[in-house]
Amino acid sequence: MKILVLNCGSSSLKYQLIETTTESVLSSGLVERIGLSGAVLTHRKGEDKFVIDSEKQLANGTPITDHKSAVACVTKVLCCEIMGVIDSMTEINAVGHRVVHGGEKYAASVIIDATVMEALEECAKLAPLHNPANITGIKACQELMPNTPMVAVFDTAFHQTMPAEAFMYSLPYEIYQEHKVRRYGFHGTSHKYVAGRAAKLLGKELSQLKLISCHLGNGASVAAIKYGQSVDTSMGFTPLAGLTMGTRCGDLDPSIIAFISHEMKLNVDEIDNLMNKKSGVLGLSGVSSDFRDIESAAEQGNQRAQLALDVFTYNVKKYIGAYAAAMNGVDAIIFTAGLGENDKVTRAKIIDGISFLGISIDSEKNDVRGQERIISSEASTVKALLIPTNEELMIAKETQELL
Repeated sequence: MKILVLNCGSSSLKYQLIETTTESVLSSGLVERIGLSGAVLTHRKGEDKFVIDSEKQLANGTPITDHKSAVACVTKVLCCEIMGVIDSMTEINAVGHRVVHGGEKYAASVIIDATVMEALEECAKLAPLHNPANITGIKACQELMPNTPMVAVFDTAFHQTMPAEAFMYSLPYEIYQEHKVRRYGFHGTSHKYVAGRAAKLLGKELSQLKLISCHLGNGASVAAIKYGQSVDTSMGFTPLAGLTMGTRCGDLDPSIIAFISHEMKLNVDEIDNLMNKKSGVLGLSGVSSDFRDIESAAEQGNQRAQLALDVFTYNVKKYIGAYAAAMNGVDAIIFTAGLGENDKVTRAKIIDGISFLGISIDSEKNDVRGQERIISSEASTVKALLIPTNEELMIAKETQELL
């Protein structure tokens, strides 16, 4: 079965065409910086890699301004004579879509129909940066492949095992009952995948391990995974909570919202936009939401850029410490996603700051990008793992199982 998996982030679109029988990737790619200058599509076909960095090339004269135009580019590449692997989109048996928020209604993956689309629209208010992008990707695929089954795989599903003391907020209980305001957590597909890989890497059963998974990228979250189940996670009611991120503020004093509204004369929607799109390392650094740009600026002496990096790593260390306490111990700490997989300096800085746990970095092992391995020293009682995430494979498996 050939399954196309789409993973639409806030400014990116990852895709893989997977043959599920062999779990082989026929082709894969990434559209980066959607809506920003310098959009790039990197496409892989076997050993061949194609990088298309011209917006004009990407969309035949139409810039990559949103996810709909990005999906259109992906379909063209998959079917083109030189870079493609199929003759037409009819060869694809199903499309698995990563969807950020399913609320309490969807605790598992589901085949998409009109009712599901309505529910996804309703949930968009809970994940304003991602659900609309996910919905756009689904609609674009439905237009291009009207007879192809579509499946939604939710980021929130893995975290449905959290106990009430972890997911409840200290608000009047009626607000939870009537409006379902609670911690949901996100990046669940990624956390679930790397936890499984961690068990294999350590040669132990997942049911025997206490893991802390650090999904570090433009969107970032930390999860406490005890014996294979999520028991806490840094993101909350929406993906805005938790760590400082690319453009999102993460945790803050709720009274700041009222203060900003009064002092800056901003309404609720304007403040929401500020916290989601103008904050995080972008707001702190004034440089970019891309950590690569910020690190480059910091190396050139930009103090605000360095501050943004320091705040980010400090946040990660705090959550690791908190989750080690929540689980009464930890066996391994996992680094995954764009920054976690590729930035050895950030990994080392975080590990050096939590040495009290009995963990230390092995500089030689850590000097790597995107390769699954143990990166802690032999003497470490708590292991540090670098595990490239593969949300696409998880989504493909769940899509196949449903169909």
